Amino acid sequence: MPKPRIALVTGGYSSEAKISYKSVETVDRHLDRGRYDVWKIDITPEGWTHTDAAGRRYEVDRSDFSLSLPDGHIRFDAAFIVIHGTPGEDGRLQGYFDMVGMPYTSCDAATSAITFNKRYTVAVAAFSGIRTARSLHLFRDRPLAPEQICAALTMPVFVKPNNGGSSIGMSKVTAPADLPAALEKAFLEDDQVLVEEFIRGREFTIGVFRSDGRIVTLPFTEILTHNEFFDYEAKYQGRSSEVTPAVCPESVADKVRDTAARVYEIFNCRGVVRMDFIYDEQVQEPFLLEINSIPGQSSLSIVPQQVRAMGWDLTDFYSRLADEALSRRNT
Repeated sequence: MPKPRIALVTGGYSSEAKISYKSVETVDRHLDRGRYDVWKIDITPEGWTHTDAAGRRYEVDRSDFSLSLPDGHIRFDAAFIVIHGTPGEDGRLQGYFDMVGMPYTSCDAATSAITFNKRYTVAVAAFSGIRTARSLHLFRDRPLAPEQICAALTMPVFVKPNNGGSSIGMSKVTAPADLPAALEKAFLEDDQVLVEEFIRGREFTIGVFRSDGRIVTLPFTEILTHNEFFDYEAKYQGRSSEVTPAVCPESVADKVRDTAARVYEIFNCRGVVRMDFIYDEQVQEPFLLEINSIPGQSSLSIVPQQVRAMGWDLTDFYSRLADEALSRRNT
């Protein structure tokens, strides 16, 4: 039997593309060539291309997501999506793959679109009984004055682009006078901004995926940042400490794992997602911050740490994700 052909899709249209290229190096290195034929596809504003070992570039036929090469026509069995930001994390690429009948490793188009929007994420979660922080949803053409924000929320607050990740454009604000600069920074990245009350507690992040029909929670991580919060510098430039698995009472761990599995089910997630929580020790409950539907896979990323803490290797883990996508062929 021929091996399934996996399109390893990377790149993107946003400032997060540089993170995608780091993530795809890890996935590419660990995808089992004994089980799959792997073809890297780079999606950029300039085109969708595959580059062969000789440096020759071939355009993807977007009518059916295939490649025409000198020695034959390549049709893929599944797509392994490693794009952070648009179009790989916001549902656009998923919608396209649904149209051409291509199974893929991530959440579906609707779930991706909702979880990419931080405000909609916490709104759906809160409606379903998951604890979330109080927040305001701002739009570029309908701004609120700092006084209005302060009247609705209690300082300190986080100001962040509503659509996006990697903590790009995010600020922690402790004084009303600092709100205008934080809003301007966030609006550089997005037309929508979320202003969210700070919750004091321990920051936990947990990977969750489905394998053989069962929801699996990975050993979760506690984030101990050397900056004011877990910003881009802390995530990618070594300004944080990550303890995996987190050291905490089993009663706390059970609440985090159970809440994460419940959130995965509520949002009808697929593939691996990473959820960020603040555990408020006063009320003894986890508060959901956001859901990352295409979590980082670079050497500094959290999900690979958690996979190793589970006692698995990345080759086995990525095989599980690929096989889960392949199981949806012709369905």
